[in-house]
Amino acid sequence: AGASGYVGGELLRLIAAHPMLDLGHVTANTNAGERLGKFHPHIPEFKDRVLMETNVENLSGHEVVFLALPHTKSAQLAESMPLHTMILDCGADFRLQSAEAWETYYGTPHAGTWPYGLPELTLADGGKLRGRLREARRIAVPGCNVTAVSLALAPGLTAGLIEPEEVVSVLSVGSSGAGRALRADLLASELSGSARAYGVGGVHRHIPEIEQNLMLASGKNASVSFTPVLVPMSRGILAVNTVKIGSRFSLEYLREIYLDAYQDESFIQVLDEGEFPSTGAVLGSNNVQIGLSYDEHAGRAVIVSAIDNLVKGTAGAAIQSMNIALGLTEQTGLTSVGVAP
Repeated sequence: AGASGYVGGELLRLIAAHPMLDLGHVTANTNAGERLGKFHPHIPEFKDRVLMETNVENLSGHEVVFLALPHTKSAQLAESMPLHTMILDCGADFRLQSAEAWETYYGTPHAGTWPYGLPELTLADGGKLRGRLREARRIAVPGCNVTAVSLALAPGLTAGLIEPEEVVSVLSVGSSGAGRALRADLLASELSGSARAYGVGGVHRHIPEIEQNLMLASGKNASVSFTPVLVPMSRGILAVNTVKIGSRFSLEYLREIYLDAYQDESFIQVLDEGEFPSTGAVLGSNNVQIGLSYDEHAGRAVIVSAIDNLVKGTAGAAIQSMNIALGLTEQTGLTSVGVAP
């Protein structure tokens, strides 16, 4: 559902490459009746598929349904879907545990909370979120900015080497992170050669989701000053996170903790000392790259991460979570190999 948008297109690209998936109905709202090729000519095998109206009738009868709809639009549809259907919501509707936080940031009644599709997130009470996804029939796919910040900080928080309060995260975000809706300030002609901050001053809707994850990783209250900056690239997120250090902190120990936490993760690479990620290095892949440093002058750790917002940030995370829930090999249909920027 929502197949004509950026996330829908990335899901279609990954579905086309997945050996265990066959594409069923594709749906849209205002674009219903159009052919997919109009919106995603880079996926020729689906170009003649006609977009149907997004409703329960057209989505029922499938084993797996991906919802790539605007925020607040998934809940009513999901409520009417059969319980045996696996649903992965790429919107925000079921991500937050706090009804109060949801209503503050989204302004609608809270629809509930689903298992959260960030399998690599380390947890203060042990293990990772992966264990909560096995055999799940409803999964909330994380926000793209949230993934970049959460996976960058989680191991250090779980080990107590960095603190979850007064986190400062500044993210450079490609234009596709803002969606396909036509907005004058997001047109290529307006972005070319220019960068602009948005969601400034603690109002961005990803803030409560980031804080929720930092609390899961640390077992403590969390606070983040989060500022995304729209930059002239089509896709990608580079997150620069500045954090207070704990009493046992050393950069060497922090590196050991990260290498241990992520050594078995196919899609997370901790870079060598002195190396830092770039968005071009993860383009088209389901990877997260992380670089670690210590600012001795300020007494803060600086942890930098990079993801492709449309793959690991959304569609890749959905496929990865689906694989886990279905009992498939987690890497099926996904790649850790990027493409040249």
